[in-house]
Amino acid sequence: MVDLMQPVSRVIGEHRAQILQKLDGKPGEWTVAALQNEQAMNTVIGCCYELLPGLVRLAVKEPAFRTFMMNNRDRVLAQLAQA
Repeated sequence: MVDLMQPVSRVIGEHRAQILQKLDGKPGEWTVAALQNEQAMNTVIGCCYELLPGLVRLAVKEPAFRTFMMNNRDRVLAQLAQA
């Protein structure tokens, strides 16, 4: 399987402000709630998938990406919460 953390980390690093804007939050304020909130995670996942490079999206379909992100939600949200 493709290692998705590298492209996901790049997307989060480059587009953190946009992703947080879609969540209507700031780092640290919503992280714990987002860990338990499926709707917030689905928003993050949708944003990240759209921003992945086209070749990655060709190799990894959205359902597999969603599963990966849900399984790694702690790592993803930790990156979003970084200052």
